Amino acid sequence: MGIFKALGSLVSGGLADQWLEVIEPDDMGDHTVFTQGVKKRTGNNKKGTDNIISNGSVIHVYDNQFMLLVDGGKIVDYTAEPGYYKVDNSSMPSLFNGQFGDSLKEAFDRFRFGGETPREQKVYYINLQEIKGIKFGTRNPINYFDSFYNAELFLRAHGTYSIKIVNPIQFYGEAIPRNKDHVEIEEINEQYLSEFLEALQSSINQMSADGTRISFVSSKARELGKYMASVLDEEWNQMRGMEIQAVGIASVSYDEESQKLINMRNQGAMLSDPTIREGYVQGAVARGMEAAGSNSNGAMAGFMGMGMAMNTGGNMMGMASQNNMAQMHMQQQQAQMNQQMNQGMAGAVPQQKESSQEAGWTCECGKVNTGKFCGECGKPAPAPKEEGWTCECGAVNTGKFCSECGKPAPAKDWTCECGQVNTGKFCSNCGKPRA
Repeated sequence: MGIFKALGSLVSGGLADQWLEVIEPDDMGDHTVFTQGVKKRTGNNKKGTDNIISNGSVIHVYDNQFMLLVDGGKIVDYTAEPGYYKVDNSSMPSLFNGQFGDSLKEAFDRFRFGGETPREQKVYYINLQEIKGIKFGTRNPINYFDSFYNAELFLRAHGTYSIKIVNPIQFYGEAIPRNKDHVEIEEINEQYLSEFLEALQSSINQMSADGTRISFVSSKARELGKYMASVLDEEWNQMRGMEIQAVGIASVSYDEESQKLINMRNQGAMLSDPTIREGYVQGAVARGMEAAGSNSNGAMAGFMGMGMAMNTGGNMMGMASQNNMAQMHMQQQQAQMNQQMNQGMAGAVPQQKESSQEAGWTCECGKVNTGKFCGECGKPAPAPKEEGWTCECGAVNTGKFCSECGKPAPAKDWTCECGQVNTGKFCSNCGKPRA
């Protein structure tokens, strides 16, 4: 009992002369995983029952379809190759493995027909295409510890996933309900969806353990699919002959408490910036003045109340504003120092070249020189002029003391290794002495 591949001439010419059936697959949609074969009789031959495939009938198999010749629920023969096949009950099973190689033989031995005389042979088709768009949604929030927020958060996920049947004989024997001639994935998905959601929670928890931020989960669909495959594929493949192909997360939402924690953390991170913090302080003052101007008892009463409030909290707001300004000033100084250091590193080579080419000087005899002595008369180069400074009394000096009143020159600023700008002998930030 089996099938053999029919030649094109048999299908086009010989079949019509024999008035036999051609078996075609019934409607197979995007979510159809299993359907029966239906007879397309030729000529006027209308005899025979729907349950019996006549010896000599031709079965048509399309691309991405797996055909099963079944008798009493047991498999007589199968093929994974597209084409036309003639039923021959006198032959042994042909077992056209196609893309599956020898991986189907073990499953076939479990579900094969016992060799008795066939009585009610039927043809079934299994869809080998990727079954896409299977919807899922978490019933309860999934816990997710986020190391960035240092908190146990909870999220919900909704989206779709897809499967692919990789062992159709195993799938027929374990996943298809008995006495069913047509099965959509939604009809058998309840159990699989529960297992999918359980694996989804395990996979999301694994992403948490790997340190992925909760806000990145929705963009990690491909990685999540890999997690899901590692959790489900081995079990689903061995038990039902199917695998997870892809997971698409349409939306990730947080429960109310988690959203509050995330907002609080983000607001705190923003207010750690002194420029944003100062803007918030100034905005609060402006909103207070606006509210005072619209006071129902009159603008004067509103401003009087605002004045009392400012007398009470003004010192605190003033100190906060001063602290913000000081931090902004330090950030500006640090940015300028970094820019100067970068410019110095970028111009290190040109500066060396410039230093090697000393600027020229003109001697009293008129000779232009670059060395320390005049090449004409031998006089030494003039000493460089010291940078002058202006005393409080108005006198301009070059020495360490004022030539008019005798006051010492003001100390020059110097920058410590830590970045602090100082005027004294020791750094006001780290205490290191001036180099």
